[in-house]
Amino acid sequence: MKPPERYEPDDPREWMNRARSNLRRARDQTPGTYLEDLCFDAQQAAEKAIKAMLLGRGIDFPYAHDLAELTGILEADGVEIPQVVHRAARLTQYATSTRYPGLNEPVTTSDYQEAVELAEAVVDWAEGRL
Repeated sequence: MKPPERYEPDDPREWMNRARSNLRRARDQTPGTYLEDLCFDAQQAAEKAIKAMLLGRGIDFPYAHDLAELTGILEADGVEIPQVVHRAARLTQYATSTRYPGLNEPVTTSDYQEAVELAEAVVDWAEGRL
């Protein structure tokens, strides 16, 4: 599989490339993979898609993982945020604590499915706006 074309780090297209890459990994339920790790990739997909939107609007953003904070910056700039993108803020919980053993309860299959659906919605929304 050929990797996507690379862009400069300040180009929203590169951030969307990374968002799509994380989303692909989040969907890949290779046997032996923890659902927590896949949820982390779902969170990263949503985060990078939102940051692509910020870059596309010329807005500097904090290197933070809080999706509500990041969408709040877009809202303050006049972007209407769909409800499903607001709901994706629940992915923030997967940004750090699920990456390490024992910090949270194991992710359930339904939690995982919801995480992927939310990440897909955010990535689709951002792609449609850029």
